[in-house]
Amino acid sequence: MTKAIFITGGGSGIGRAVALLFAARGWRVGLADVNAAGMAETAAMLPAGMATSYQMDVRDRDAWETSLAAFAAVSGGRLDVVFNNAGIAVGGTLAANSFEEIDRVVGINLMGVVNGAKLAYPYLKATPGSCLLNTSSAAGIYGGPGIGIYAVTKFGVRALTESLDGEWAADGIKVRALMPSFIETPLLAAGMAGSNRSVRETVVEGGLEITPVEEVAQAAWDAVHGERLHTPVGKTAKRLMFAARWMPGGLRKGMRKRGLGG
Repeated sequence: MTKAIFITGGGSGIGRAVALLFAARGWRVGLADVNAAGMAETAAMLPAGMATSYQMDVRDRDAWETSLAAFAAVSGGRLDVVFNNAGIAVGGTLAANSFEEIDRVVGINLMGVVNGAKLAYPYLKATPGSCLLNTSSAAGIYGGPGIGIYAVTKFGVRALTESLDGEWAADGIKVRALMPSFIETPLLAAGMAGSNRSVRETVVEGGLEITPVEEVAQAAWDAVHGERLHTPVGKTAKRLMFAARWMPGGLRKGMRKRGLGG
């Protein structure tokens, strides 16, 4: 039977790249996004008859229930992978972030993932060998200055992944997290609160690399089919993971220097 993956944030970026890769390898794809036009563009890139689209906000639990049920109806009841990927970027200091920005990023990046995990659980449990794949971030490895609220959400996704890895093992459900650094997606166009620079401009000025989105898609495939709990993607993420484990003092010193504008 054809395997099935349900992808939030499927209208662009990482979600689109993962949809393309899995569909090319014979999987049925459910695309979920608030952006109907973006989903239509993604669907047009996939093999005919292999994708269905569901316009939804991951903060809306009723929409989750409706979309998952509809996708299960066309997939023959299978839900092999739920890719909790939808997210937004927000930068700037906590003092500069508005409460509206804070509530929105926490609602989408963290609670959207919680909603997806809880509501997808019965479908995953009913599908042998299933996997919940969550998009965390390099910001879930170490929280740097200027990304505090974003890091809060990504540390939360990391914590949920670790918790569910233990809770769901007995049900035969794998739980995995991707931890990408700066990826070539529309999120890089987001502004930094309290600054006139975009995330992309800040990354480039900091001398950091921007990783092709196709690399994340391959990492997603490897995570679903492998045993690693957390998969860092991109040089920055891999360096952060190494430094957080082996050189925490130096990492902290470097982050404090950045916070002082050094």
